[in-house]
Amino acid sequence: MNESTRLARVVLQTLIDNGVTDVVVAPGSRNAPLSFAAFDAAAAERVRLHTRIDERTAGFLALGLTKVGARAAVICTSGTAVANLHPAVLEAAHSGLPLCVVTADRPERLRGTGANQTTDQVGIFGPLVRTFDVVGADSLIVISSGPIHLNVQLDDPLVPDDRWTPEVNPPRGTSARAGVEPHSIPSGPRTVVVAGDDAGPPARQLAEQAGWPLFAEPTSGARTGANALRCYRLLLDTDLGRSVERVVVLGHPTLSRPVTRLLTRDDVEVLATPSAGVWSERPFPSTTITGPTAEPGDPAWLEEWHAADREVARRLDTLLAAEPELTPYEVAGAVSRALPGEGLLLVGASSPIRDLDLMARPYVVGERRKVIANRGLSGIDGTISSAVGAALGRPRSSRAIALMGDVTFLHDANGLVLGPDQPRPDLTIVVVNDDGGSIFSMLEQGDPAYADRFEVVFGTPHGVDLASLCAATRTPHWKVETLAELEHALSSPNGGIEVVEARVRRDNRRELDLRVRALAAGAT
Repeated sequence: MNESTRLARVVLQTLIDNGVTDVVVAPGSRNAPLSFAAFDAAAAERVRLHTRIDERTAGFLALGLTKVGARAAVICTSGTAVANLHPAVLEAAHSGLPLCVVTADRPERLRGTGANQTTDQVGIFGPLVRTFDVVGADSLIVISSGPIHLNVQLDDPLVPDDRWTPEVNPPRGTSARAGVEPHSIPSGPRTVVVAGDDAGPPARQLAEQAGWPLFAEPTSGARTGANALRCYRLLLDTDLGRSVERVVVLGHPTLSRPVTRLLTRDDVEVLATPSAGVWSERPFPSTTITGPTAEPGDPAWLEEWHAADREVARRLDTLLAAEPELTPYEVAGAVSRALPGEGLLLVGASSPIRDLDLMARPYVVGERRKVIANRGLSGIDGTISSAVGAALGRPRSSRAIALMGDVTFLHDANGLVLGPDQPRPDLTIVVVNDDGGSIFSMLEQGDPAYADRFEVVFGTPHGVDLASLCAATRTPHWKVETLAELEHALSSPNGGIEVVEARVRRDNRRELDLRVRALAAGAT
């Protein structure tokens, strides 16, 4: 057996022994030993094999698999192929996901030379990712939290002369977590709980234990139960919002400027649990706590928030119902309502997740809906691939839906390119198409003072016919322009990957957003 084949099989065996269940391969010559080993491992039913022609797509597919609890590794060849994995690796680093990246490299004797497709791959992902330059079996380690990069030196010959069956070894254990010392929060100040991305049920449990209002982002895993509010961000700029005296933060809050202003107010005490990812320090002054608990507080405080939330939600629904055309808010609301218990929803960055934050009514506790997004760095790249990976990694989901904008969809159109024999999930991709970047119209850049240059550098209309794009990849496509059409499309999934394109306006988005923001006036 040649040395490259032997080393590649040791790498794959190590991945399997550490619980890797899915391997994503992008084709290449230098990574051929690894690809052959992955194929053999899949033939022996030790892993599930996925292949993609685009390394960025491959990386985000592996990320999506990892995000829902599968253990995934992505394998690519040398050179620029490695660099194309960087966006997914950074997202994993800032989300604390144990993504494993295996890159093929030239042998030591060719480093620092002008050999074809050779660059410096050791440490290419920077200090946020642990990199191991793999020369032999003794340089492999047990995979743990956070992303890891195995850079494997492979020399000629690059093809095997026999087939391989991985060994069946007992899984390698991981070190036990230290116990969490609980922190008892005294009653007194007017307190709210902010649940950011991946906060989990403890945020809801704390809010219910203390009787505090719960501001839970859609991907917090805590937007359930009686204390979660729907329109909290609209209420934060009212007298009620200004009366908050203390905030308890769990997870990674990223969506709302009103929440950011709340967390940086001089008159507000902020208590925060450690954040996941490579940077655990919060971007606002806070006291770090673990395992927070609290005694019941004043029920009148919670009821005041509930009353205001009900009134603003009523006003919002009335406003949107009066609009003559389908709005992005209504699309987000319809998607939220279409997600059944045990369902999976992946939400793209930019406007859709913020629209969902305003439109998603709290779900019932215990119905086990999973709402996720790439909020580590909140990029729009790789969203289709992440959704495909998440749907494949959570096959028990009763329904899998993805919600994203048109620019996000186009950014990862390669995610629809799947070979005929590739694992293919049931996934409905809802694309809110307003022909450009509407989120910028609601920010400072969208001020009418900049109208003469806005479309060129921010609005970026593309004019792409999404139906034709989907047809090129044989992806079923629906186009809807009314709420009734959208609800019908969502109620009738055909199976496999399909795209529902919801056409909305962009030219009135800033004005509509201003009217929505004004709804809380006088509600408290």
